[in-house]
Amino acid sequence: MTDTILPLFGLRPEDFMIERIGSGHIHLTYKLEGQKNFILQRVNKNVFRQPELIASNLRMASDYLSRTCPDYNFLTCIRSVSGKEMEYDAEGFPWRLFPFIGNTITIDSVSTKEQAFHAASEFARLTRKLEGINVQGFRPTIPRFHDLTMRWEQFEDACSNDTHMSEARELVDACKRAYPLVDMYRTLTAPGMMPLRIVHNDTKINNVLFDRVTGSTSGVIDLDTLMPGYILYDLGDMVRTFVSPVSEEERSLDKISFRKEIYDALLEGYLSEMGPVMTEVERRAIPLAGPMMTYIMALRFLADFLRGNVYYHISYPEQNLVRASNQLRLLDVLSKNIKGAAVY
Repeated sequence: MTDTILPLFGLRPEDFMIERIGSGHIHLTYKLEGQKNFILQRVNKNVFRQPELIASNLRMASDYLSRTCPDYNFLTCIRSVSGKEMEYDAEGFPWRLFPFIGNTITIDSVSTKEQAFHAASEFARLTRKLEGINVQGFRPTIPRFHDLTMRWEQFEDACSNDTHMSEARELVDACKRAYPLVDMYRTLTAPGMMPLRIVHNDTKINNVLFDRVTGSTSGVIDLDTLMPGYILYDLGDMVRTFVSPVSEEERSLDKISFRKEIYDALLEGYLSEMGPVMTEVERRAIPLAGPMMTYIMALRFLADFLRGNVYYHISYPEQNLVRASNQLRLLDVLSKNIKGAAVY
């Protein structure tokens, strides 16, 4: 597969040791190790239906940052021999090539408050440095990706499928009890309430590059969802994925807990960059960010289970049910531990 793609970027397959890397489930990512190292990635066209929008958004961001913050480490793809940002294989999947950033690592879970602080400040730094760019010039690569109103509507539609309802009834009822979060989201995102910004939209810790020696950050990766959104999205997804010591795959719900030192550190890190430019409404919305993003994922996992597991990859039949249950427990934990988050 890679043998036919590499020549399009002026590279010979025989010059590299090719290894698949990464823990993501969306794209295929390979490290090319040779005299010079690269990252080669196949974009999932089934998730990103218009991959050319990814290239367009990144081009606009790169051009803007090269003018305004030339020293900022914004990872851009290497153009092919024909000058393209992506090349397509015989099956219609787009491929792109990146430089490999040496002496850096990624981590899959947050274990220290220092990691939380540095990662949050790095995601916030990207949004702050894009302050002033023409937001309207960007196109959503996944339309309404974190739109809680739409996710609620999809959940309601999935509830009309009676096939799996008996197994999910208790969780469906729990999701319905949390509906006030949808009303809060609609209020906060009404026209004129919060500014649209260019945000990362996928702020898991493994999308930050850490220096292998010092532990400091060297930039963010996986910029496919760099598009207009609200700071609720980035901040909320960090709270959702940083604060609990276990992931959304954990079946033992009693292991889900609130690590206050991690929560405080990520807020401190985020505000160290974004604090000076945030509006009063954005500041007041901070306590709701984590619950809203956690609720979105509970709705999405449960809706997928009710539809017969057609979107998320599963390794056992009840996995999406477990994920939904996990996120609803986390939602409860966040609501009880974050001041101003209990709205239902």
